[in-house]
Formats: sequence, C-alpha cells, structure tokens
Amino acid sequence: MATISLRGATIETVGTLPVNDSKAPAFALVKTDLSECRLDDFSGKTVVLNIFPSIDTPTCAASVRRFNEEAAKRDNTVVLCVSADLPFAHKRFCETEGIDNVEAVSTFRSPEFGKDYGVTVATGPIRGLLSRAVLVIDGSGKVVYGEQVPEIGQEPDYDAALRHL
Repeated sequence: MATISLRGATIETVGTLPVNDSKAPAFALVKTDLSECRLDDFSGKTVVLNIFPSIDTPTCAASVRRFNEEAAKRDNTVVLCVSADLPFAHKRFCETEGIDNVEAVSTFRSPEFGKDYGVTVATGPIRGLLSRAVLVIDGSGKVVYGEQVPEIGQEPDYDAALRHL
C-alpha cells in the first residue's frame, strides 16, 4: 500500500509500484478503437506508462500533452497513457488536442492492472480510479524507473522518467 494525497487529504492505493529491475506485470488494455494492447506487443521497445486518474482533469491532460511531445522525439519508444476512462473519452481528448504520438488506453476491461501495478486508489473520494504514476519498462520487460506521484494534483517528474529512455 502506498500513502499519497488528494488536495492534502491522505488516500491509499492497493499494493505498491513494481520495483526497479523487476519484471513488469503483464497487461491487456483497451485502445481507442476498442482493440487490446498487451505489454508483449511492445517487446524490444521501451514502454512508458503514464498512469493517471482521468483524462478530464487538467493535470492528467497536461501529462498526456507533455508525453506526446516527448514521444515524438524518441525512437523505439512507446508511451501508453493509462486511466480507467472509457476509450471513447480518450479518443475524444486525443482528437480534440491533436494527440497522435502516444497510445491512450483504458483499464475498463482489466481492473487487475491497477492492483498489479499498485495504482488503484483504495480510499477517499476517487477510490476505484488510478493514482498518478509513471513507469519506464525496457525492451526486455524490466522496470527501470518508477514514480508514484505523492500528490494526485502534482505533475510527475518528467525529466527523471525521460532520463531512462
């Protein structure tokens, strides 16, 4: 369990982020066209998991925009923007914002993702959604960087994550 905050109020997540040098848990997430993507689909590539509560909040939207900019500059790297939002919300946001360098994906068919990655919020008003976190997974499926953002409204440390690409 991780203890984080939402506007200063303490909330908790189930489990903890995978540790560096551990094998990233397998997943199947839903893309905006309702097809699924799996971690194995990106074998040999660096995968950035930009995890957040909802695409419809300013901080979450800012992280998607920032990673979209950064992903365009990187070879052999895929950025998955992960939330419990429905694929339709992800698609609407990406089309409206011109986001095309990241893959927006939903956990709506895979609630185990949040448990496996230690990011499901277990207490407080947003329980059931995902906390804000960033993980970098290398081409062999090993976690090389992880950040559980301590305050939900705070942006992740982009520079620290990008140094691991």
